[in-house]
Amino acid sequence: MKYKFDKYFLSLQIAIGAVFDNKIRSMLTALGIIFGVAAVIAMLAIGNGAKKEVLDQMKLVGVNNIVITPVESDDKSSSSEDSDDEGTEAEEEKSKEKLSRGLSLEEAYSIKKIIPGVERVSPEVINKTRIIYNDRGVKGTFTGVTGDYFDIYSLELDNGNYFNDFHYKRAKQVCIIGHNIKSRLFPTEEAIGKQIKCGDIWLTIVGVLKSQGSGGEQLSELKLSDFDMNVYAPLETVLIRYNDRSIVTKKSLKGRGRRSNEESASNRNQLDKLVVQVSETSKLKTTAAVLNKMLLRRHAGAKDFQITVPELLLKQEQKTRSIFNLVLGAIASISLIVGGIGIMNIMLASVMERIREIGVRRAIGATQKDVVFQFLSEATIISVAGGLIGIILGLVIAQLITQFTEIPTIVSGYSILISFGVSAGIGVIFGYMPAKKAAEQDPVTSLRHE
Repeated sequence: MKYKFDKYFLSLQIAIGAVFDNKIRSMLTALGIIFGVAAVIAMLAIGNGAKKEVLDQMKLVGVNNIVITPVESDDKSSSSEDSDDEGTEAEEEKSKEKLSRGLSLEEAYSIKKIIPGVERVSPEVINKTRIIYNDRGVKGTFTGVTGDYFDIYSLELDNGNYFNDFHYKRAKQVCIIGHNIKSRLFPTEEAIGKQIKCGDIWLTIVGVLKSQGSGGEQLSELKLSDFDMNVYAPLETVLIRYNDRSIVTKKSLKGRGRRSNEESASNRNQLDKLVVQVSETSKLKTTAAVLNKMLLRRHAGAKDFQITVPELLLKQEQKTRSIFNLVLGAIASISLIVGGIGIMNIMLASVMERIREIGVRRAIGATQKDVVFQFLSEATIISVAGGLIGIILGLVIAQLITQFTEIPTIVSGYSILISFGVSAGIGVIFGYMPAKKAAEQDPVTSLRHE
């Protein structure tokens, strides 16, 4: 047993010596493996980063949500004046819009009461305004919400308390502020209990949200406002004390100095957004279809609203990204195969160069297995060394991608293990044929070779 071990150890020493004696050739042979492993790690890192980004977006939009937003009448106007049919359709649509009351709080209550499978309904009134505390002010969003809002989006408090029933029923002048609002208006002091001014009304802060760390463009695409720059108040507080467009529209009044008469008249929607949360993902499409029919009937047939299912859009995006990452990974894997072919070619050339050496080893007692082990060890050493260098290069590339392109990358342990395992396997697979060819050399012929 010890004799066999010594023979294999000697073959391994000869293989290592051959690799170091031909450093440049060994490095060039390993380049295919190096770049292949680095490419695979970088591509998998991009894929993992993209997957996490989509999952974070899903967390932002909540689970099983349907978002209903009003559509301004200006977007509905027809740009074609040449067609009589299109002109007639545009006139019919405008006449329907005049009969529509827009998105209202009454519809929110009806949806929760009538449609089965609806767990929560969150009506929102959104106003862009300036938020002031003492001599500091920031531009932010003043949003009226109900208790379901914080549950739907899983928003947690960093400090303070949520609104209670007393706040909602009595339309109390209280608010919960986003993390960035707190940081800018109260950088060195406690925010709870302080009063801030939103437009014309004063609100007492009762809670501060934890940071959501989300980007503005990403939230806009998903029809979400920036949670960190929001001031939240009870819905009734905003409707009664700040702005109720349904009342302003009926009385043709000016919106308390916040909008002109024309703007108030053109926007008859009491609500700016309505989020409906269903119990199961399988019910999203059917519930969206029912909502569409229900709202069309209530809006006199006017399509002055838009229904979006963010989770389905994100899942489609995730599927597209997965396919894209799979293609990138496959392309990167080709480099590993090319590297393996390179190892096989170089090792075959090495066998031809070292025929006399093979003959000497066979003449002094080395068996075919010893020769196979020697050349197989050389191929494996080159591929494993190339794999290790490739792993380091892949980690560097992933870091550089994040730093210079702002594309999120996540290097996982399994991607490193897979890359290293594949590189070692390539050394064995593509090194076997040259090793076998070396072992099959006739000792006498090999010794005569010059």
